This record gives sequence, C-alpha cells and structure tokens, in this order.
Amino acid sequence: QTQGTIFPAPNFNPIMDAQLLGDALQGISCEKDVLIDILTQRCNSQRFFIAEAYKDMYGRDLMMDLKENLSHHFKEVMVGLMYPPASYDAHELWHALKGVDTEEKCLIDILASRSNMEIFQMKEAYLMQYNTDLQQDIDSETSGHFRDTLMNLAQGTRTEGYADPSTAAQDAMILWEACQQKTGEHKNMLQMILCNRSQQQLWMVFQEFQNISGQDIVEAINECYDGYFKELLVAIVLCIRDKPSYFAYRLYNAIHDSGFHNKTVIRILIARSEIDLMNIRQRYKERYGKSLFHDIKHFASGHYESALLAICAGDAEDY
Repeated sequence: QTQGTIFPAPNFNPIMDAQLLGDALQGISCEKDVLIDILTQRCNSQRFFIAEAYKDMYGRDLMMDLKENLSHHFKEVMVGLMYPPASYDAHELWHALKGVDTEEKCLIDILASRSNMEIFQMKEAYLMQYNTDLQQDIDSETSGHFRDTLMNLAQGTRTEGYADPSTAAQDAMILWEACQQKTGEHKNMLQMILCNRSQQQLWMVFQEFQNISGQDIVEAINECYDGYFKELLVAIVLCIRDKPSYFAYRLYNAIHDSGFHNKTVIRILIARSEIDLMNIRQRYKERYGKSLFHDIKHFASGHYESALLAICAGDAEDY
C-alpha cells in the first residue's frame, strides 16, 4: 500500500488560505512560516483552488508573487509545490535538458519511475509549457544508448498488467547475452526489454536471469556497462522492483555523497509527497539506520529546512 505524506486538508477554505497568503506576502517582511503552514499542508489540487482564489482577490498570480518575494532553495520548494504533478515533471525535465549542463540524473529519476499515464501527461504539459516536443529535446540534448533508452521510456509504451512465464526465460537469456556480448545490437535488445515489458513480466525475467546466470541483474549490469547508460538501466530495474527503495537510495546519495544536492532532494520530496513519500521514509530508515527527517535536519537550515521537514512529515521519534 503506497502512501504519501500530504493529504487533502479537512475543512478546506481556499478563500481564507488565499487571504492569509496575501497578508503574508504583502507585509513589510514576508511571513514565511505562514507560507509553510499553508502550502505544505494542502494537497496539490487544493493549492490550485487557493491560487484561483488568490487571483480573484488580488488580481495577481500566486506563483509569480512567491517567485518575487522568496529566494534560493526556499523559493524552489514553495514554487515547486504550486505546479500540478505533470507540469512539475515537465519543468524539471526542461531545466535538466536545457540548463548549462544536461542533468542526466534528473532525466533518469523521472523517466525511469513514471507510469505510461504519467509520461503521457508530462509530455502534454511539456508541449504546452515550452512549445516543444520532449522526445525531440531528449534526442538533441543526449546521445548514444543512453539517449535511445530515454527515448524509449518517453514513449510511455510499457505493457501493463500482462505476464507470460514462457517468454520470461527467453527475455532473461537475451539480457544475459547482452551482458556478455555488449554489442550495439545487444544493448538495443536489453533496453527494449527493460523499457517495454510489463512490471509483472520483468519480475519473472529478473528471477529467470538469476537462475540462468547465478547473478543478480543489477550486479550484472554494473559489471558490464558504464556511464549514464548503466545508471539508467539500473534505475529501471530498481524502480520495477521497489520504487520507494529507489527514491530512498537517491535521497541518501543526494544528501550524503556530494554535500547536499538540494535540487534532487527538493524534486523527490515534492514529486512523491502525495504518492509514496511515507514508504520512502520507511525504506530510508530501514536501510540507512537514520531517518530521512534526521538527515534533512542535519544538512538544511532555516525556513528551507522547515519546509522540507513539513513535506517529509516526520514523527517525534524521527528527530
């Protein structure tokens, strides 16, 4: 049972929320605590109604006012919360593709983990927001087998709900050969299977792979391939197996590996807040011994820290 940390607020009153936000933003000094209390404690659809009420009341765009009044990472969190999920994915992909440097890890996180429907909605949002096609941008900004695999994922054509034991062994054999041979053709076969078979089918394929090779598929990929192509293949496997574990692993790396990679932490917390962030928190604690809440508290500070912790929604024992 997947579970987020942000739910629809009971007794929701968008007009009152809009007024409180207006007062907080228009005051001499911006009352950031009020922004945190409201925007992290309402679900995405409720924030949409607050923005509508805000526009009616002040004739202004709430997102623009947040952008103008806030700064740094705190601004990124508050503004990020205002995007509908598909638009937020589109926004993150656009910046990952069109920024100074391509942010491959962002492309991997989003495209390896989203369902067909989420990918379809994200492509629509991308086209509306940036007047350009996501697949064209992936094609022009990335290269090689990494690009081919991203392009395949961006089609959103994974089979749904279907599993066939008789072809699982064949697929596993192809994957195993692809790890031995490593030719261009084998790489194509490898990514075609990982990007297009159903989740249920791939569960069986990974099991068969273990039987044939005596090795876990992730180990085999790590041994045989390198670079972002390898990272993407591993991410697909991990997301098929257990998405919350994948995001726990990504958060841990973002927090501990290279200082605090703010963008990754913000993106995952916002994107998963209404889907499976509670599960991600549980996996994080199980796997790394410390709670996500504890680690964020240790690395972030000020209103930025408060906003992240509010989204993370920790319990007393998480401190």
